Amino acid sequence: MTRHATVRSKSGRLKLSITAHAGAKHVAHLRKHLLAAWPLVEGAPEELSIALVDDERMSQLHKQFLNIDGPTDVLTFELDHNDAGRCVGGEVIVCVPEAQRRAAELQIEPADELLLYALHGLLHLTGFDDRTPGDYRAMHKREDEILNQLKIGTLFHRPRPKVSRSRKRS
Repeated sequence: MTRHATVRSKSGRLKLSITAHAGAKHVAHLRKHLLAAWPLVEGAPEELSIALVDDERMSQLHKQFLNIDGPTDVLTFELDHNDAGRCVGGEVIVCVPEAQRRAAELQIEPADELLLYALHGLLHLTGFDDRTPGDYRAMHKREDEILNQLKIGTLFHRPRPKVSRSRKRS
């Protein structure tokens, strides 16, 4: 299932494409919130492709591009740049089963966890990184700020349920 949408803002317009090889029921939620989030992200690309995939496909991509076995939550690819070198087109690959596992652990909606992953990828396309502790904190703080503006609330830094084991997000 592929859904395409375009939103216009004062600074331009976004061409959004969402392809669901898994988790098709979450497409409408992602579309709605990504279109609302896009104007809130400074330097966001004008073309954004989101691919929802299963563990098997994510594992293949993770191995192919990072030489790491097993699935991960999100992979981000810059596809096009303007003359100034700014990313104007990108793709974010999101692992639906990973979001479902994490959402169950945190007792949140899987659609919201998927949105968090998509926003994470979008922020990578604007230059955010999470490799150093300071960058990690800044990126995830920005994710939560956007989610709060969307009236979804804090997801990354929300308190962990007492019954689950805590693990560091990647």
